Amino acid sequence: GGMNALYAYLVDNIKYPEKARRKGIEGRVRIKFVIQEDGSVADLKVQKSVEPLLDAEALRVVANMPHWIPGQQEGKNVKVQFVLPITFSLQ
Repeated sequence: GGMNALYAYLVDNIKYPEKARRKGIEGRVRIKFVIQEDGSVADLKVQKSVEPLLDAEALRVVANMPHWIPGQQEGKNVKVQFVLPITFSLQ
């Protein structure tokens, strides 16, 4: 589904932590992960933290993503590293 499907997935699945909402915490969390040869998501790390509540929600939603179409090189599936910024905004 490409980037449009990724953004739709994020919009549908991110649940703004209520405690962070009450405190007015906003920001952009960057999650680094690897798409494995089978399309699964692995090796998740917070590359840029905002606040532990937002970091945890970003990790949760990325960990639960459906499988990706794996990267290919010379006709073989390969691991691909990806960094995904997830913005939490109270607008």
